[in-house]
Amino acid sequence: MCDRLLAEGHKVAGVDNFCTGSAQNLAHLTEHEHFEFYEQDVTQRFSLPDKFDAVLHMASPASPKDYLELPIETLDVGSAGTRNMLEIAGQNDAKFLLTSTSEAYGDPHVHPQVETYWGNVNPVGTRSCYDESKRFAEALTMAYHRKRGIKTSIARIFNTYGPRMKLNDGRVVPAFLDQALRGEPITVFGDGSQTRSFCYVSDLVDGLYRLMQADEPYPVNLGNPNEMTIRDFAETIVDLLQSASRIVYEPLPEDDPQQRQPDITKARQLLGWEPKVNLREGLERTIAYFRSNQSVTV
Repeated sequence: MCDRLLAEGHKVAGVDNFCTGSAQNLAHLTEHEHFEFYEQDVTQRFSLPDKFDAVLHMASPASPKDYLELPIETLDVGSAGTRNMLEIAGQNDAKFLLTSTSEAYGDPHVHPQVETYWGNVNPVGTRSCYDESKRFAEALTMAYHRKRGIKTSIARIFNTYGPRMKLNDGRVVPAFLDQALRGEPITVFGDGSQTRSFCYVSDLVDGLYRLMQADEPYPVNLGNPNEMTIRDFAETIVDLLQSASRIVYEPLPEDDPQQRQPDITKARQLLGWEPKVNLREGLERTIAYFRSNQSVTV
């Protein structure tokens, strides 16, 4: 996102405490004249010296592996972190963009998922730290919009993948690619019939950039509507890499969604946006990145 904003001619201040991220992903920007970085936990109140036109609140552990290890931090960044960033937006009379998640829909009873669906979420399950963090962040964003008049937008992001993910991220794309590249068994949870829809990172960033400029306070789905089963995805990885990996099955984690497919009608109409990078092309780019970074700690 920083790369896109800079390419569009904006000045950018990045804020992160790297609890799940990596400074390596920003290394190429350290000398950029229009980029400043502040190592900061956004759950703590802070101020920045510059004046901003937009605040993009993208901070949160996002993979089950990370938020199950950091459940309190995940809840904090969705609550206190969101409020702190909304306050900064208000002080600057800036547009505020929240990156929420398809997890707001939980294990959905509506398919494909539309923004008007309220969801089927377990508020006390193991995944609730992430689901409810994002749902609370959405509610807080709308409260600031209605009460304080802050210009806000909410992106509900569906499965996204691409270069700069961690090999040990735990989400399905890096997990399967890492196992296949090493020739290890590919671990599929359940019987693999659950579905996901995979969006390449450049497409997502384009959607976020367009939404940042839009006048729409209510949630907008951003994701690829091409749905496939996890089993078929694993087989695609094996075929693409000509890997010797076999597929093994393990018990399904608690509250793992059975279906994921965004209805992107609203994004098409409002933003003129839809994904352009097909799965094979996106995976080839991601594989090239992982192959060149397998020996690097990410």
